[in-house]
Parts: sequence; C-alpha cells; structure tokens
Amino acid sequence: MSNALYDKGREAFARGDIQWKAAGSTIKVTLIDVADYTVNLATHQYMNTDTVPAAAKVSTGTLANLVSTNGICDADDVTLTTVTGDQSEALIIWMDGGGGGTTASGTTDLLIAYIDSATGLAVTPNGGNIIIQWDNNTNKIFKL
Repeated sequence: MSNALYDKGREAFARGDIQWKAAGSTIKVTLIDVADYTVNLATHQYMNTDTVPAAAKVSTGTLANLVSTNGICDADDVTLTTVTGDQSEALIIWMDGGGGGTTASGTTDLLIAYIDSATGLAVTPNGGNIIIQWDNNTNKIFKL
C-alpha cells in the first residue's frame, strides 16, 4: 500500500461535503494498527467502528491551522499526548462530522486519506507523546 486518498473522500470533496478549511470543519488524524484494519480505498467511506474497528484506533488528534493552496492540503504538525497501545503502522485523516469515529452506525465521519509510508512509521507507543510531522515538500499532507 502507499499513501492515497479514499475514493469516497475524493467524491465528498467534489460534492462539497468535505471542506478542508471551512469554519466548523474538524479534521482529525488517527494512528492505526494495521493488524486490526485492512484498508479498502475504493469502498471505505466512514470512520465508524463497522469500517475501522475500535481496536485499530490507537490515538487521535485534531489538525489545526489548515491551509489549502492549489489543491494541496496542509496543517500544523500534530502532537498526540501520552500514547499507549499497539504498534501503529498507518495514519487515517478524516473529517469529524459529530460522531467522533466511535460509533458503529455513525455515517458522518468521512474518511479522507490513508498514509502508511511516512518518516516515523511504524511507531510503538510507550506512554509518551508522538509528534506527527507533515511533509514540508511540494505535496504537504496530500494533493487533490
């Protein structure tokens, strides 16, 4: 696998359901244990427990100071505090539609991007902080 956008996430951007930096939009990132989640970029749409099992979700943070220029999306680096749990090999970026990614039936938390090829992955939590440093090169976090 390599870093990619979810097909349904791209569709949601095109429909205007995901607005990267709109007031009221909350974009989050979750550390993922791939032993408990098998990504399907073509069909997965929501960050609910029917799609992404609770056991796969190691830690979640909120992106701040979102920027979008020429279809390139960026934000401040994210610090996840006092992280414990399974080794994490991937990140999922998603829009919190109010369900917080925690319910089985919630269909408001839209999946955006899957990242499994980045400096620092895999990471094994040890109770300390984990800093997610976004790429500062041309495509930043991702490019639409």
